Amino acid sequence: MTTTEKKVTLHGNALDLTGTLPKPGDSAPDFEVTDNDLGTKSLKDFAGNALILSSVPSLDTPVCDMETRRFNTEAARLDPGIRILTISMDLPFAQNRWCGAAGADQVVT
Repeated sequence: MTTTEKKVTLHGNALDLTGTLPKPGDSAPDFEVTDNDLGTKSLKDFAGNALILSSVPSLDTPVCDMETRRFNTEAARLDPGIRILTISMDLPFAQNRWCGAAGADQVVT
């Protein structure tokens, strides 16, 4: 995929994407994120699991809230070896608050 291929739309309007999108089956690059307990997590912490990565700007926005709630519902139906990780720009205390309010206990934020 080229760096400007249009694959995403917002209200019917194509958006320009930058970077290279992974293809299904590609390995994710290693990363480090802060978990809800202020610890650091990396891709290596989920070794041995199939991992679904969901990246959202904020759990407190309507679409991101709805998406993550749906992932949480679907995660309960998956094999325990499949983990769903939602990465947001929210601070850990905000993620904890959102998880509690949403009853999100199957996704890792």
